[in-house]
Formats: sequence, structure tokens, C-alpha cells
Amino acid sequence: MGRIHNIEGKKNKMDSLRSNVFTKHARAISVAARQGGGNPDYNAALKLAIQKAKADNMPNDNINRAIKKGTGEDGGANYEQITYEGYGPGGIAMIIEVLTDNKNRAAGNVRYYLDRNGGNLGTAGSVSYMFERKGQILIAADDDINEDELMEAALEAGAEDFQAEEDGFAIITAPNDFAAVREALEGKYEFVQADITMLPNMYTALDPALQKQMDKLMDQLEEDDDVQNVWTNMEM
Repeated sequence: MGRIHNIEGKKNKMDSLRSNVFTKHARAISVAARQGGGNPDYNAALKLAIQKAKADNMPNDNINRAIKKGTGEDGGANYEQITYEGYGPGGIAMIIEVLTDNKNRAAGNVRYYLDRNGGNLGTAGSVSYMFERKGQILIAADDDINEDELMEAALEAGAEDFQAEEDGFAIITAPNDFAAVREALEGKYEFVQADITMLPNMYTALDPALQKQMDKLMDQLEEDDDVQNVWTNMEM
């Protein structure tokens, strides 16, 4: 499955930038705690942010500190969530989500990365119509996994689509059903990825000659502390 291979490669790279990853997780946790309270049992966004942080082995002390910053117990910056839309090299549609305490810096950096790598920053709505917000769980293929049992468990839990491909399975949910489906499968299957994401409804093939430029753009975005998520419609 192209998606699973891509996610695994990204995850391996992010592991080598662990302090950067922890900074991003801490911001997401703080914002979720500020918006919905510090108890993950009553705050689905916070619960998901903590799950993602733990998947990257973020220490509990860091997680608790981020929660306290969000609830105001431990000071900290006030982060704002901003979504940018634009195009990468070869006309690849991109949605870039940031959490920042300085929106002028964030906007300037995103524009710079795009401009320097053959892309351009667009206006709100310029590419978002090409994407749909969905929950997505990716599970790598394994001889011990019974496809029928996995599909039945996912659909019974509320998944709206189940896709089996050569190297794994993709389970798609409505955003509101994601938590229930994840909880139903967690512990029984190992997730490659489990997140609320933006899935493209149309794909663009990238000219191979532009791949190096696209890779550089993605590297710069991932290394920026403000950038939380990057979604593209690049055909893998």
C-alpha cells in the first residue's frame, strides 16, 4: 500500500528528529487542553493528541507539563491554529496546518518554503475542495491478520470504508466515529498510523524530475516547529 509505505518512511525520519517531534506534540496537547480541558476522558481532541505523542515515545512528564501549560497551571505561550493552502512543485495541492505563537513568522516561513521550492501560497479555499476530513487507520499486512475478521470488526465499530491492498489495510471513518473505531481495534492490531487526516479526492502525479524539490520542501516543513501537519494530493 503506497500510503502505508509513505507513512512508515515519514515516521522513521521523524524519529530521527525526536526533540522536534516532541515540541510539535507538546503544542498540540497544550492547545487541546486549553480548548477542552485537561481531562482526556472528557476531551476527545486531547485524548488523540496524547495517543499520538505516546506513539512517538514522548515521556509522560512532557505530556503532563504540556497539559498544565494548556490549562494555565504552568504558564506557557498562547498558540494559534492556522491552516494554509497552496501548491508545491508540479502543481501538487498542499494543506499546511500550523500551531504558532507568532502568525507573522509562521506565514513568512511557509511562503518562503513554497516559493524556494517551486510552489506558491494560495488563498483560503484554493485547494481544500480537493480534500475531505476523515479518520484513517493504517495497518500493515501480516500473516496473522485475518482480513475478514478485521473488516468485520472495523465496520461494526462504525468505519465507513475498508480497503485491502498488497501491503496492508486502510480503515476510513467519519471524524466523529474515529475514536470508537480506534478503541475497538487498539490492542488487537498494530497501527502504522491512526489519525484524523485530510484525504484527497483527486490526485496529481508528480514529474519525477521534481521529486527532489518536493522532498526538500517536505523536509523544511517538517523541521519547522510551527508546522503540525502537511497534507498533499501527490499520487504515490
